Amino acid sequence: MILSSLCTVWGAHAEELAGFDCLIKPQTVVEVSAREEGILQELLVGRGDLVEEGQAIAHLHRDVALTTVELSKARAGFKAEIQELRETLAFARREKERIDKLSSAKAISYAEKDRAATDATRAELRLQQAIERRAIARLELTRAQRILENRTVRSPVDGVVVERMMSPGESAENRPIVKIAKIDPLHVEIIASVDYFGAIRVGMQAEVTPRYPGASQQTATVTVVDRVVDAASDTFGVRLLLPNPDHEIPGGVRCGIRFLVD
Repeated sequence: MILSSLCTVWGAHAEELAGFDCLIKPQTVVEVSAREEGILQELLVGRGDLVEEGQAIAHLHRDVALTTVELSKARAGFKAEIQELRETLAFARREKERIDKLSSAKAISYAEKDRAATDATRAELRLQQAIERRAIARLELTRAQRILENRTVRSPVDGVVVERMMSPGESAENRPIVKIAKIDPLHVEIIASVDYFGAIRVGMQAEVTPRYPGASQQTATVTVVDRVVDAASDTFGVRLLLPNPDHEIPGGVRCGIRFLVD
């Protein structure tokens, strides 16, 4: 008897899980800013343009950064000093070997032997210092390249440009340059009556029909069911994930939804 009543109630729910109003929204909206302070030199995208994650969308003025990179490249590429010091060290070692042989034959004084050993050690230390200077020059080149890279603003997501918020010539200090919406996948948001709490579950699928001319029916999957009910309205929120690989469905449109239940 009880089982029969429960089946009747859930059957009614299954028939009624349709006709909800919903809203299709971008998965996220990002206001993109520059990492460095500076003047905006060039904006490479416009409103409505599709962008990919990592794509360059703007440049700050970077003349000084470019010059610094070229200077650092030149310093990091110097080889003559190290080559010269290697030759000096090789000569000092050969000289030390000759002095050591003469010293074994007691043909020279201890002071001359000591001087040859010291010269070889000093030549080795000068070579090591030159190698360390070159290593520092390479690190300075890496830093200069990163500073230059930071003068290029890149998109953090795949999406569509919603708004250009600055124009070339303006200061980019603590200001967003463009607004980008990620529209693949999209979020579908509904507000359901508490009567349906428990009937809508994570993992359920639903048919979503966007409300604009020529729109086709799409399939979305429930990803979030709020566990807190709004006491004032006796409603709870549900979110579905709607794939949009071709970016055909715009964000911000209303829709109708029908849940697919067994």
